[in-house]
Amino acid sequence: MADIRAFRAFRYDMARVGSLSDVVAPPYDVIDAALQQKLYDASEFNAIRVELTKDGTGDKYATAAQTLRDWMGVEALRQDTARGLYVYEQEFTVEGVRHVRRGFMARVRVVPFGEGVFPHEQTLSGPKADRLNLYRATGFNISPVFSLYPDDGSVFAKLEPGIRQSPPLEATDHLGVIHRLWVVTDPQVITTVIGAMGDKPVFIADGHHRYETALKYKEEQQATDDEAPANFCLMMLVGMTDPGLLILPTHRLLSNVPANSSEELQHKLTEYFEIVEHSTSAQDCWESISIDGNQNVLGFGTVADNTWFVARLKDTAIMDELAPQQSPEWRGLGVSILHKLVLEKILGGKPKCQYVHLMKEVTDAVQAKSCAIACLVPPATMNDVELIAGNLEKMPPKSTYFYPKLLTGMVFNSLKKD
Repeated sequence: MADIRAFRAFRYDMARVGSLSDVVAPPYDVIDAALQQKLYDASEFNAIRVELTKDGTGDKYATAAQTLRDWMGVEALRQDTARGLYVYEQEFTVEGVRHVRRGFMARVRVVPFGEGVFPHEQTLSGPKADRLNLYRATGFNISPVFSLYPDDGSVFAKLEPGIRQSPPLEATDHLGVIHRLWVVTDPQVITTVIGAMGDKPVFIADGHHRYETALKYKEEQQATDDEAPANFCLMMLVGMTDPGLLILPTHRLLSNVPANSSEELQHKLTEYFEIVEHSTSAQDCWESISIDGNQNVLGFGTVADNTWFVARLKDTAIMDELAPQQSPEWRGLGVSILHKLVLEKILGGKPKCQYVHLMKEVTDAVQAKSCAIACLVPPATMNDVELIAGNLEKMPPKSTYFYPKLLTGMVFNSLKKD
């Protein structure tokens, strides 16, 4: 189960860098060139300079490592004097509704999947190689893995007294999300929290590439000391019952498809799907899917004729045939039905996918005609994540989107120094 430790994080010295908002950054995998430049311009100490160093700087990993050393040299980045757990709160609004998500960051022992840590999504070799090179060069976890643990709220309640004693550090990101950080150093509180987490598994929500990289790095280091920092990784831990835990749907915008009109697409789908409703817009289509509440209902919009409809899978037997090695829970996911049946079997496995999460993003893409077909997919639930991860299965790529992302730069974890 989860083996966690308090640790001495490296953090920005606000007296040296100024505003925390100016030095934090989103994780590398959601940053485009324009945002990268904006973050570079925000501060000479912005975490983007190590999280996603610009190309054209020679060895960008060596550059990132030198940047960290320079920051520590001028004490812009300093290591805390006492071990702590780092409470991290995010306040955000999605489609007019305010949410607050709370958890804490700690070092978590890196173990093979199934030994207390469970994945739920597939990974790609390219991002893992990139992160491993950064690990090797810097000797740091630059950003945390985001994980979940089963809980009734009692673990976080043990941290509450430790965050009432001082105001938090606070940053606002480019999306308007407010991020707050408290450091809990009370030994009794830390011992109580670690004890409460001892019998709990953790399920990776976001950061699968970073965790698999941590496994590889640990193997390379072959530390003889069981408590060596290389045996752990930086992880954000959030209880599964936290009221601010939100899984957004991940819709697909397809191009390079063999069916561009609604008539063509419906003709291809009707062998396996029943067309249950025609809608006037993406929003209407999504509302119908949301009201239905089942995973076997998908929405489709064809850009060429701006037509939307809702389709329901007629018979689950086809998924048994297409994915016999997977569990019934995996085969029943909307995203699995979309990938195995629609994209691979019906559309031939060649569509190019873009991924978006909000109806505004879908509508904007359709209006801009930047795709041929929009596919609306119901989100997996926390129960789905727990069941499928517990089976040591992995969902198709981009199956879940836990919003908002965790910022890079709230804390840094040394893989070499306690």
